[in-house]
Amino acid sequence: MDESILDAVGSPLVRTAAPEGATVAAKLEGFNPGGSAKDRPARAMIEAAEREGAISPGDRLVEPTSGNTGIGLAVAAAARGYDLTIVMPASKSPERRQLLKAYGADLELVEGDMDDARERATEIADTDGAVQMGQFENPANAEAHYRTTAEEILEQVEGREIDAVVAGVGTGGTITGTASRLLEEFPEMEVVAVEPERNAVLSTGESGADDFQGMGPGFVSDVLDTDLLTSVETVALEDAEREARRLAREEGILVGQSSGAAALAAQRVAERIAEPQLNCPEAPGEVEELLASDGGEIDGYDDCPLVVTVFPDSGERYLSTGMFE
Repeated sequence: MDESILDAVGSPLVRTAAPEGATVAAKLEGFNPGGSAKDRPARAMIEAAEREGAISPGDRLVEPTSGNTGIGLAVAAAARGYDLTIVMPASKSPERRQLLKAYGADLELVEGDMDDARERATEIADTDGAVQMGQFENPANAEAHYRTTAEEILEQVEGREIDAVVAGVGTGGTITGTASRLLEEFPEMEVVAVEPERNAVLSTGESGADDFQGMGPGFVSDVLDTDLLTSVETVALEDAEREARRLAREEGILVGQSSGAAALAAQRVAERIAEPQLNCPEAPGEVEELLASDGGEIDGYDDCPLVVTVFPDSGERYLSTGMFE
């Protein structure tokens, strides 16, 4: 029995569509209590601040967010006894606003982008004495994925070698923390970042206007370790939404825009490194059965290249956008 909802953080790793001669597996972060990958750094940032003596229950926290980090913080704040103000661009989906209010957070909407939200959150912290978690600078963000996301993946791949990890970039915490740990086990592994085609800061050095929710903040955060990156894939919003619809209707996986982008990028990487000539069974269960029947060895068998990606949240918080219509 878990002592708190925060102890229930964790998600499955599920095979998704892949080209012949490769395996793609996605971490379905919508299974976390708050419905996204951001539950992990939200819990970690609050715990780190408590250890440092910067906050204690009853204090007020403030954070700028496109939604998911705010929801994760709202879950953690409710569970640990904090007041919370979230500053969010007004363009984000109504579901995000409703969820934040349901968890008891105060919500302030700003016109503009994440830079405007960050500026307003800093004003609130300076004038009202609220403590900002600072997801774009806080090392606890990436450390959460190093300690939890990556460790779960290592257990879930059941001894298979990971050839590439693919993840969308917002704060950069997911790809930095996860890749840092996985590279310790697989030093030759590729690390592929995903960003919006029309807001490709990593690829072009310039920001642009894009309606992706939760990916492509328009700047490179302090949390992101760009030295880890092997390459960057860009994905258009329309293509990401089309892939999200396909995942729901053909694979039963309901995810949002950034997950659709991650899926497309992972498929591109898998196509590039696939080895169709290998004798590799499709399902992990088949591998285990063959190994058991052949005394632990399969003549001529080799693992298909394995690409692991992260689907940051559920498609439920995108229903009002019309992307599933």
